[in-house]
Amino acid sequence: MTTRRITEHLPFGEKRDPRFFGQDILSVSQFDRDDLETIFAVAHEMYGIVERIGSFDLLKGKILTNLFYEPSTRTSSSFVAAIERLGGSVVQINNVTYSSVSKGETLEDTVRTMESYTDAIVLRHPEKGSAARAAAAAAKPVINAGDGPGEHPTQALLDAYTIREEMGTMDGLTVTMLGDLKYGRTVHSLAKLLTMYDVKINYVSPDILEMPESLVAEVDAAGIEQHATADLDEVLAATDILYVTRIQKERFEDPSEYDLVKDSYVITPETLSGAKERMAVMHPLPRVGEISTDVDSDPRAAYFRQMEYGMYVRMALLALVLGRA
Repeated sequence: MTTRRITEHLPFGEKRDPRFFGQDILSVSQFDRDDLETIFAVAHEMYGIVERIGSFDLLKGKILTNLFYEPSTRTSSSFVAAIERLGGSVVQINNVTYSSVSKGETLEDTVRTMESYTDAIVLRHPEKGSAARAAAAAAKPVINAGDGPGEHPTQALLDAYTIREEMGTMDGLTVTMLGDLKYGRTVHSLAKLLTMYDVKINYVSPDILEMPESLVAEVDAAGIEQHATADLDEVLAATDILYVTRIQKERFEDPSEYDLVKDSYVITPETLSGAKERMAVMHPLPRVGEISTDVDSDPRAAYFRQMEYGMYVRMALLALVLGRA
């Protein structure tokens, strides 16, 4: 990671972690296991503080730009909640149709403009590699909140934190990823992150939505056991984490291909009758039918807890990046 030139008078005795302070958050590949343990430890502290007092002034005076070129509910709101619970504030740009982008402004110019007003930028953009472009243009930290079919590193971090909170460990688990593995940036980032742990990964998808070969090769190079199948029943009984993704209609150029696979997998209480008593069902949400609402009352359904864990992880990242953790 490239160290940013950010200077600020520090109160006597305050220390910053150079691994995070002023850094871009673009890919899970930039972290090692020690980095993850630091993030998770700070997230756990944030969890406790929110439980006790709700919010505090750690980032008072800091302003975050939320720059979203694609629709978002959870990620956008999670970052807003995170910065506000830390005492900071946010400039929210949810619909670039009503911004200067509609006049033809480049991503680079938009980012340079917004960093003039704020201390860090959270970016979601439909093009793979867009976050890296933004970071190259900016002098202040850029946090990748999803770059098309590329990566979603903060989602992977909250997913890993969820696994640890739900199962008590990250090692020795079998993680089954289900659904859209071709376009699903959340599973791309999570698979990369899981290479730092002792896990087995199953990929369950229709043939046209298989995990990209380049990513499978990257995970294989890390010595992680992988297995691909179209049949969930083949791997469910051994699964500790079932990570479900929706089939993303917006990523298909040919609507007829989407129609062929849209209902490939639906998780119901009957499905989970063949699963372990202690396991977790996760989903980055939104869901569009791939998990029945009848599953919501099952204690193994972790997807709404997953959303809450995400706020604590993003609070931790903002505190670390802005130098107040």
